[in-house]
Amino acid sequence: MTCYTSPLRIAPLRRETTSSLICRIASRYGLEAKALRACWKWRNYPPGHEGGGPRADAEVLLNAAGRQLLADLCGVEEDVLARALPSWGEGDARLRVEDDDPVGLWRTGGAVAGPVAFGCRLCAARRTGTAFRAMRYAPRWDRVCVRHGRWLLDADADQPLEYLDLRGLPEVVAAQRRRVSVRQRAVRAGAEPERVFALAQAVVARWWEHAYGWERETIWPRRLHQVAGGDAGGDLERWRIVGRDAVVFPEVVTVADALLDPAMADLVWRDSGEGRPRALPADGMFCRRLGERLGRGWLGPLAATDHGGPLIAWMGGVIRLRRGAGGPPGYDNDPWWLRQEHQAATMAGQLRVLGKEKKAPGSGTMWRAAVPAEQRRLITSAIDSAEEQLLQLRGVHSGPTAEAAQRLLRGLGHSAGLIENAWKRTAVAAVNGGVPLEEVARWVDMPAEVLRKMLTADRRDDDR
Repeated sequence: MTCYTSPLRIAPLRRETTSSLICRIASRYGLEAKALRACWKWRNYPPGHEGGGPRADAEVLLNAAGRQLLADLCGVEEDVLARALPSWGEGDARLRVEDDDPVGLWRTGGAVAGPVAFGCRLCAARRTGTAFRAMRYAPRWDRVCVRHGRWLLDADADQPLEYLDLRGLPEVVAAQRRRVSVRQRAVRAGAEPERVFALAQAVVARWWEHAYGWERETIWPRRLHQVAGGDAGGDLERWRIVGRDAVVFPEVVTVADALLDPAMADLVWRDSGEGRPRALPADGMFCRRLGERLGRGWLGPLAATDHGGPLIAWMGGVIRLRRGAGGPPGYDNDPWWLRQEHQAATMAGQLRVLGKEKKAPGSGTMWRAAVPAEQRRLITSAIDSAEEQLLQLRGVHSGPTAEAAQRLLRGLGHSAGLIENAWKRTAVAAVNGGVPLEEVARWVDMPAEVLRKMLTADRRDDDR
């Protein structure tokens, strides 16, 4: 196919993927995208999903000749494209060709310049006069189309929705406006806004997973049903994955704002005992105030006792900085450092887990993906402690009958308590991971209602 300079001017959208722009150019010429892509020589094939379908977040890298050809086809100067397309120039290090032929290389957008989201078709139609599907690089805290009240979804997941309707959730749209001021506050504080929002997202996403059994949480269920079109009950687990980021977005912005507030950092310092170090209390002033800022006064103690989570890690970083106890610059004394195990799971990853779990329930991989690492560690610790206690009982079969029996019974009672703790934690993890409570009840040979009351009572004890 012979390609010519465009008689049209087809401008790129801000932070659009190069692949998306090529598809739009093809549409304006009345061509299939595949036909237009024949203008380039390709070093590999387009990426696809496990099921064989094409990935919406596919991206292309072009060499210098390929970029010149793209500029000619859309009638736009290369410097304009360079400012608009994040992947522009990324192909230079990966495409080494001796001739001047236009060459392209397929990649996934996430491996090039970050998460890719669907663009708003209404905004695209307003700007270009044509409704089409565009792809843009956008972090998960910049997904609200304020003009049309839409949450733009990740493009890397194998699911059909491009957006969620936010017209019944003005607080989510308002949070997008507040996000701008929080971002400016981060810049003034010398913190990278992306890291601040990533930490806040991790904190709230962890609460989201725990909130499955929170009876006092009424805001998130209402929002979830709203974005699901009125009722998420028919496919609750999928909607909890697809709707999470939109539903919790106001809380993400609020948490980011709170973590940037020097007054909140002062509360952390006071909770730690200032110059007289002590363990962080469950009723500390920082977590109590954070719950109040979130409109959930009851959340403070839950957040304070979530040991091993990203919020406690941030508090530890603040305390070490105040005490001057940190070593050389690094994650230990960087409050905004987000450990890999604390990063919020993506929608694409969770949907893959859900799909595999339905096909092959009980797989070890699914357990690791569905149960938080801290919860798995607690279960393992309880099992190990019970095993150690039972091993110690092998040596008490000597001495007077009453004394030996007493030691055995006390030891067995303690072991039984440890085992009960382990199976209860395992049951909670299974229920939170999406296994029906009735099925878990059959596994432990217990009526479902009795198990429900037992697990609810344990959660209340943990809350206190």
